[in-house]
Amino acid sequence: MSEISFDDFLKVDVRKGTVVKAEPFPEARKPAIKLWVDFGKEIGVKKSSAQITKHYTETSVIGMGVMAVVNFPPRQIGKFMSEILVLGVPDADGEVVLITPDKSVPNGGRLF
Repeated sequence: MSEISFDDFLKVDVRKGTVVKAEPFPEARKPAIKLWVDFGKEIGVKKSSAQITKHYTETSVIGMGVMAVVNFPPRQIGKFMSEILVLGVPDADGEVVLITPDKSVPNGGRLF
């Protein structure tokens, strides 16, 4: 593991958002869900493709608070443009478990 400086860490803009819309993404190479995440007035609603189908469905993620990197360049995934990277960690089987705040916090709150 290589070390980074605190200034390097500050370059990564991780914010809290709420999933406001979700759709299946059958065209994706690996099973995925299209997400629309609201980050509040400053950032707005951003889209992401997330490989989270093992633990989540399109309906179960609606209203869920998530953490995401909001300052990566957009990435084309099939016909869908992913604008953010929703964050998660692998469970014992390597399947994604989303990172969520354990208390209610405003959309757009920055990780520090």
